[in-house]
Formats: sequence, C-alpha cells, structure tokens
Amino acid sequence: MTSEPAAVSVEEVGVDVVLPLRSAVLRDGGPAALPGDDDPATVHLAARTPDGRVVGVVRLAPAPCPWRPAREPWQLRGMATDPGVRGTGAGRALAAACLAVVAARGGDLLWCNARVTAAGFYEHMGFTVVTDAFDVDPIGPHVGMLAPVPGR
Repeated sequence: MTSEPAAVSVEEVGVDVVLPLRSAVLRDGGPAALPGDDDPATVHLAARTPDGRVVGVVRLAPAPCPWRPAREPWQLRGMATDPGVRGTGAGRALAAACLAVVAARGGDLLWCNARVTAAGFYEHMGFTVVTDAFDVDPIGPHVGMLAPVPGR
C-alpha cells in the first residue's frame, strides 16, 4: 500500500543541495561526492516538497554505456529518496524528470548501475535489467539497467 502522492517539484540544483540526502541515504552519513559532480555537463536534480524540503536527489552525466552503444548516452547515478516519502511519487517524479532532461539535452539512452534492492523501482520506471548482479565494493550487489529516452 502506498501513501498519498507527494506534492513535489523537481528542479535543477547545485551539487551542494544533493550531497546531504545522498550521504544520509546512500552512504550511511559518509562522504557522498562522486567523481565528475562538479563537471559543467553534470546535472543534479532535487525533488522538493511545497515547504522546500529536499526529499529526493539524482545526478545525470553524459557517459558511455558499458552494455549498449548509443550516440549520446547519459548515466543516472546517486539517486536517493528520503525513506519517509518512499511510495508517494517523489522517486517517480525524479525518474520522469531524468528522462526529460536527457531528452532535452540530446541524449538517446539513459543507463545506471542499480542496487539490486532498487531494481524493481527502476523496472517500473521503464528501465530493463541487462546484466547479471555484480558487486560494487563496499556498497553491495548491483545490476546494469537501461532506459530508452522518449522521442529518441
């Protein structure tokens, strides 16, 4: 059973906005900066509640896909949602915004290394698992996933 849909807006933000939630959710409070976070081509998105609270974050960057050739592939990385809003639509809003941003910037494929525990969410968002599980030390098991970019 899911809660009522979250009233969130998704906007492009600076890396400083995404790091606190990324750290709390993905790194148990540890350092959450990723190589390339400050690259001018990298896009950081945040889902905010009407009162301005950041409840979801994600990073997008142009990057070659290891599993499928594409003209303009983008990688989704560092997606995190506040556990208190899971199932309310904040993650879905972020995923939809990712595809829209990638399409607007000329991308033709969105890919990610998804935690096995999150693969079902990504499948509901149109991603397809394309690899067997593999370990990302020290985080744990992941799978490679792809999503077609609408209109490409």
